[in-house]
Amino acid sequence: MKYYVRFPGGLSKAVTLSYDDGVETDIRLIEIMKANGLKGAFNLNSGVFAPEGTVYPAGQAQRRMPLSQIISTYTGSGMELATHGFTHPFFEKLTEPRMVYEIMADRARIEELFGGVCRGHAYPFGTYSQKVVDVMRSCGIVYARTVKSTESFSLPAELLTWHPTAHHRNPKLGELLGQFLDKEFRSDAGLFYLWGHSYEFDGSNNWYVIEQFAEKAGGHGDIWYANNIDIADCLRAFAALEFSANGLVVRNPSCTDVWLRVSGSGTEDFEGLYKIEAGRTLAFEPSVRLEK
Repeated sequence: MKYYVRFPGGLSKAVTLSYDDGVETDIRLIEIMKANGLKGAFNLNSGVFAPEGTVYPAGQAQRRMPLSQIISTYTGSGMELATHGFTHPFFEKLTEPRMVYEIMADRARIEELFGGVCRGHAYPFGTYSQKVVDVMRSCGIVYARTVKSTESFSLPAELLTWHPTAHHRNPKLGELLGQFLDKEFRSDAGLFYLWGHSYEFDGSNNWYVIEQFAEKAGGHGDIWYANNIDIADCLRAFAALEFSANGLVVRNPSCTDVWLRVSGSGTEDFEGLYKIEAGRTLAFEPSVRLEK
């Protein structure tokens, strides 16, 4: 038997975004995302917020926000706040104690400002090493986004080196999104993961790129619009499932409901979509499947 990931509600597609640095143009980006039902992570360098009252030269695209604007922009937005390094360093060039400081200081301040537990990260400059990955894990980081675009919709093999689908500057962005919307995911679910910096839209005068993407990607009943951490938690809960020796019984030890699709040669009697509720054990059989 083969078991394939499904998202909440049994959906086979998800869309998420990830944008870096905590800049003024995030305000406009969040408005566009919310208008189209999109969600994602905004990755902050909480040690280098702009001083209050900062005035930028005319035409400067990259404008970091002061603390007061950071709070007003992201509070209640429904978006995830994740780490990006306290001072946006090249992590692989740091000593291990400094790595720990950069991630834990950033976590602590984001948690202080917005509550909850901050468990996501985006690598500054997209650079990392195995040592950096190990430190991220030891510091309680669940996932970390790279800048290596895959141009695919596959789920991450390793959450701490999570490669996105595409940057919004990718000339094939519209084509990729069209492929994603049209594709039927019969095995593992599919994910479209977009990343970038919102100040790039000002710098290139091309806000239409994200506006068109959001309008086309949003509003589909067969897509889960989720923050990065929501997807990470879904995949972790799926990975934690425990199966009987014959594969016909599954136990969900997590506190999260899990959906999966059963398939495979010789398992026709059991093929279909199933929901395994948190803390419950389920025997695969036609009477409990949600759909064939």
